[in-house]
Amino acid sequence: MGKRGDLVQAEVLKALKASETPLSAYDVLSELRAFNPKAAPPTVYRALNALIEQGLVHRLESLNAYMPCQCDSHAEEAILSICDDCGTVEETVDPEVTEAMSRITGKSGFAPQRHVIEVHGTCADCGPEPSS
Repeated sequence: MGKRGDLVQAEVLKALKASETPLSAYDVLSELRAFNPKAAPPTVYRALNALIEQGLVHRLESLNAYMPCQCDSHAEEAILSICDDCGTVEETVDPEVTEAMSRITGKSGFAPQRHVIEVHGTCADCGPEPSS
């Protein structure tokens, strides 16, 4: 990718990292326009797709939003725990879960190519106080 594309990707990643919650592509576009007023939606989508391919960003399918990867590196798909109260997202990786999903879906001859594992609920900060 050219120098301009690298700069746009860096700005998109910076915007995602600065946010405490996932951002929609249009939220990212709004942030991007702070340094490039002529930025257009295709520019943001190209940058987001490139960052996803590089393993630096996750797309949250259920929220139609994006977040930076929280792990240094992993070959497996992430399990994304999404708090429905505060909007925070926690990323974990468990190869056994991914393997089990592939094994279960493969029983019918289905050939999974990628997994999207999103779990909605309430985080520890928003949940009820533990009973004593």
